[in-house]
Amino acid sequence: MRIQLPTIEGRFVRRYKRFFVDVLLANGETIVAHCPNTGSLAGCLVEGARVVLRDSQNDARKLRYVFQAIEVGKTLVNVDTSLPNHVVFEAVERGEVPELSGYARVERERKYGKASRIDLLLTGEKGELCYVEVKNTTYAVGTCARFPDAATERGLKHLDELGNMVEQGHRAVQFFFVSRADCREFRPADEIDPKYAAGLRRATKRGVEVLAYDTRVAPDRLELRTRLPVAL
Repeated sequence: MRIQLPTIEGRFVRRYKRFFVDVLLANGETIVAHCPNTGSLAGCLVEGARVVLRDSQNDARKLRYVFQAIEVGKTLVNVDTSLPNHVVFEAVERGEVPELSGYARVERERKYGKASRIDLLLTGEKGELCYVEVKNTTYAVGTCARFPDAATERGLKHLDELGNMVEQGHRAVQFFFVSRADCREFRPADEIDPKYAAGLRRATKRGVEVLAYDTRVAPDRLELRTRLPVAL
């Protein structure tokens, strides 16, 4: 996926009130950018780290710039939770995710379950359905990607909804979009949210499939890279 809007770079200063990030630019100016990630971003927010901001080019916005990525070690990590769905949608449409190929139609943000929306709904030639929930994953311990980075009741609800779809005769997939290229496997973060980790294992027993892919992150693009082993 190409990032169409221009980007600028700076150095991370601090995050506060969840949605605000101070970034020091090369010219010495500090600007406030919008943080589109409600998680803790554990392990990512290192003072002085290189930051990529996206310029919305909209002066009517309260915060014109969007916090898009931060460098952790030598790896750029996408922190914008609005981007993974676009990337996965494009990749599935192009047939670049073998596990999700062969469907006649791919749709986004379809209502289902109890007041929920599924990120991707795949429909086969004979009307068979596959529900795909995408979760952005930034947290890592060593080379192991982990999810979540903060307790998530909403995520647990999504797992239950996916399990319900399987019991109704459909296919359901929890897709972990690992927003970095330095991980070698995926595991649930039991140490952060044991309820979610237990829920994920329970969902797989109900027939929900789990996929995890890492990502090549650059200031102007995000690309799905490699399927990671999942250890539950």
